Parts: sequence; structure tokens; C-alpha cells
Amino acid sequence: MRLNKRIAIYSLIIVLSLFTLVISAQTPVYLNAKKPVDARVKDLLGRMSLDEKIGQMIQVDHTGIIDNKEDLVKYYIGSVLSGGDSDIGDNKTVTWANLYDTLQTYALKTPLKIPIIYGIDAVHGNNNIYGATIFPQNIGMGCTRDAELVKEEGRVTAKEMAATGIRWAFAPCIADPRDIRWGRTYEGFGETPELAGKLGAAEIKGLQGKKLNGNTSVLACAKHFLGDGGTFDGHDQGNTIADEATVRKLFLPQYIDAIKAGVGSIMASYSSINGVKMHSSKYWLTDVLKKELGFKGFVVSDWAAIDQLGNDYEKDLDISINAGIDMIMLPMRYKDCFSDIKDLVSKGKISISRIDDAVSRILKIKFAMGLFEKPFADRSLIDSVGSYSNRQVARRAVRESLVLLKRENGVLPIPKKNARILVAGDHADNIGYQCGGWTISWQGSGGNIIPGTTILQGFKESAPKDKIDYSVDGNFPDTKANYSVVIIGETPYAEGKGDRTNLELNPSDVALVKKMKSYGNPVVVILISGRPLILDPILKYSDAIIAAWLPGTEGQGVADVIFGDYKPHGELSHSWMESMSQIPLNYKDSVYHPLFPYGFGIKSFRNP
Repeated sequence: MRLNKRIAIYSLIIVLSLFTLVISAQTPVYLNAKKPVDARVKDLLGRMSLDEKIGQMIQVDHTGIIDNKEDLVKYYIGSVLSGGDSDIGDNKTVTWANLYDTLQTYALKTPLKIPIIYGIDAVHGNNNIYGATIFPQNIGMGCTRDAELVKEEGRVTAKEMAATGIRWAFAPCIADPRDIRWGRTYEGFGETPELAGKLGAAEIKGLQGKKLNGNTSVLACAKHFLGDGGTFDGHDQGNTIADEATVRKLFLPQYIDAIKAGVGSIMASYSSINGVKMHSSKYWLTDVLKKELGFKGFVVSDWAAIDQLGNDYEKDLDISINAGIDMIMLPMRYKDCFSDIKDLVSKGKISISRIDDAVSRILKIKFAMGLFEKPFADRSLIDSVGSYSNRQVARRAVRESLVLLKRENGVLPIPKKNARILVAGDHADNIGYQCGGWTISWQGSGGNIIPGTTILQGFKESAPKDKIDYSVDGNFPDTKANYSVVIIGETPYAEGKGDRTNLELNPSDVALVKKMKSYGNPVVVILISGRPLILDPILKYSDAIIAAWLPGTEGQGVADVIFGDYKPHGELSHSWMESMSQIPLNYKDSVYHPLFPYGFGIKSFRNP
């Protein structure tokens, strides 16, 4: 009996083993998560038709596909994005998750069931989502000099993105803006490649997590390759004029840092180097980025950027794909793109090997992210969006980013008991203004556009025993007080719409500072801006000046420093000019006489 029982057990083991082998043989290698990524890519690529490969190279905006969802199947679309103004309904997390899951469901109807990868401009938090935690813009994060804090920002952003299902952030921007007239100055961490590289790498690690297939990991996208911060006169999408040695010194090091940090995608720049559009530069995109630097991820174009290469769309595709663009951000012309690429392959103008290289790079990332195994939103994360703990990270970032530029007569900190404070300025109680561009909408806007704490609200919460009066225009029945605080600055903008030839303060802001000074109270100026502005007209009318940049939703972080709960911490990530005649002004220039140098920041409230 014992022998027969043993034989029966062995027989069962053999049968189960054979059953497992049969099942394994029926499961394609590319769907087996236990197989190496390279093996899965090779297997899937071998099963794909040319049409399916081309589809993987196409990225469409959701506004162009939402009413034509079957086209995700028909054209085998590989990627969807939502641009800066691509809001949906109430913009709440669950609404975004519903959109993502709906589009993903259609993508998985394709024969090979290849999931889409969905991208969004989460550049200072998941900033398209109502209720998200919004961090200081990168220029402020640069002033913290704190790589661990930037990494933590990336982790919070990734978690709030993962709740929607969207797991590709078009961030970080690792430009080093060399001319602050550029409208995207605030998107960079600072004016040096060292700072951009250090903090950019930290954000990449935060976004992507320990492994790309983590439940709260998202794909990072270093941008914009190459030289976007060095354009002549700071023109957005302009021309960087420099020899190769200078380009390599100023604009390439941060991409080396990004690649070392494991970044999975890189976005090409609208701009040019010496007249050559980056989207057409095989030398920089392929010879340098992919071959010399060994970048193994994929290169995505910027929004409709290949359209700028010429008037012949098929020729534009020919040039850009052969230059090294792997995924085309259209965002609308997906039918033209599909047919034109197919035509170019049939004519031999784009080789199959180039197509296979591009698609392999994209598939490699999709496998590494675990999209085939977990294609839908993790709704268990929804309630954590905008949580107290997340907002506390952002509040810390605000207070560490503040740069105390001037302090005289022991004016700070303001006591939290029995002080009368007059607060003036249209930036004091405006959440939209303190967040800036890329917040809910592309250009941003004023008003209560997103939940958070305004600077004025932060004052009242931090110092409930003080008497705080507020007037936008500085008109008060009783002007006698212990302190006057004036909160002024730029209104929201993004990209080229923020390009300026004159960085003077608004005349009405200057007049307001003078008005508040006339009351005889010590004056503290808090400047909300995406770059340094000319301070000369208000210097002698202020006792203290704080550069608060674009702090995001957690305005109480400003109060943390003003009322002395924390010491000032920030160091300038940009040289602060005395006048417009000095611009462009950069650290280590042969002639360098700034009002405040790169790295400057008063870090003590002690009196001389």
C-alpha cells in the first residue's frame, strides 16, 4: 500500500509538472512577468505588424481621442497625454481615474493587448488635479539646496499621480536658465548645471521610486534636451548660440546626472542650437544622447514640435524620427502621422531597424513599469491625494525655499502676540497667484482655483493672537500698527507667454510699498515671482524683503518664517541683478556685480 501510495504521489507530481509546462508554453513570453524585460520585448516585437509598431510611436491628447475611442484600437495608439489645458469635468482625482481606465480599456482591446502609457505635466505636484498638493515651482525648490526634500516632493507627486492611473510625469525640467527674461525660468532649479543636475536627479529618483513597477512609481521625463535655457535674449523656443564646448559645459552635465539616476524618458526641446532645431538634430539626439551617453530609455517630442521643422508633414516625420525621436507627441494629427510613417517605411526613408529601435525602447519602459500586469488606476490611493501629510511636505518646502534678501532694524520675526499687522497687496489672499502657471490650467490664473492656504490665511492661523487687518490697496481706517506687510509680484504665466523684455516691478506695486511706508510702520515686502525682479524702486522703502517665489498651495510655510517658528533657510538659485542692463547675469561671469549674488540668503534673525 505504501509503495502504491508513493507511486500515486509521484505520478501526480509529474502530471502537475507537465500541466505547468503546457500552460507556460501557451503563455506568450511577453505576457510572462517572470521573464527578463529584454526577452519580453524581443518576443512582443516579433509578433507585431508594422501598423502595431507605428501605433506605439504615436501619442495623442485625450481631447482628440475621447470621442473617438475606437481609434485607440484601429491605430494601435501607444500613448495618451493631457496637455496643460486638458481639464476634465470637475478635475477631481476619481474623474481622472475614470478617464484613464476608460481609455486603457480600449487600448487593451487590441490583439496584442499592449497598454497605453499616459503622460501629464506634473511639474510641481500633480498640478492638473483639483485637490492635489502643489509644491513651490522649481526655482524655489532650487533655493532649498535640499536634494532629499526634492526627492520627497517627487515621491508625493508620484503617489498623487498614481491615484489617477497616470504614471508618466513630464518632469523634471532640468534647464539652467541663463537669461531670466525667459518665461520658463521658474521651471528650472537654477542657473547652474550643477544645481540642475543634483536636484533633477533627486526628483527623478523620487518620481520613479526604487523600482519603476512599484504601485506608486511613475516614469520621469527629463526636459528639454538640449540647451533650452540658453536661448538668445531668453526667447522661448529660440536659438542657443554657442560653440560645442560651451553647450557641453552648460547644458549637458545635468542630462548625464539624469541618466545616472535612471531616467526612463527624455523630451526634446523646441529650441535650436546654432540654428538647428533639436527635433532634427541626429547628432545631439542619437550620436550624443543615445550612443555617447548611453541613454537606454525613449525620446519623446514636445507638443506638436515636429510641425515646426517645415511645411511638409511627412518630411518633418522623416527628419525627426531619423534624428532620434522615438515617440511623436502630435497631439491631434494621429491619422496623418500613422499613414505618413507607414508611407515613409514603404519608400525606404525610415528603416525597419529605426522603427524597431524606437518601439523597443518604448516597450522596454512599459514592461519595466509593470503596465501589462497592472494597467488600471489603483483607487485605494485616491483618498491620500492632498492629504495632511503630503501638504506638510509642501509646507516644509515653502519655508525652506524662502530667501531673506534684506533685514534692517530687527524687523523680523514678527511676534505672535499682541502685534497689530497691516497686510496689503493682491497676492496676499490669492491661491492662484501664489501657485503660478501650470496649475489647473496651462497659464494658471488668479482666485481660488485649488484648495490650499493663502499667505494671509497662513498668517491668521499662525498668529491668532495678533490683530491682522487686510486691504488689497492699502487703505486702512487706522494706519498705526506695529508692522506693515506688502505682498506683491507677478501674475501667472507659462512658457512663451511669460517672456519679458522688462523685469521692473509693476508701478502699482511700487506705489503700494511707498504708501505703506508712509504710515510710519516697519515694512516687510514679500515678493511672489517666477524670477528675480528689479528691486531698486522699493529698496529704501522696505525694512525687510523676502523672495517667496511661487510657493504653491501651502502658504502657511511663509508664516512659519515670518513669525519666527523657523529660521530663513533659502539661498538664491539665480543671481539677482541691480538693473536690466546687467541681464543676462550669471554666476562666474567675467564681470559680476549683482545686487545679490548666486547663493545669497540671510539665514539668521540675530541683530548685528
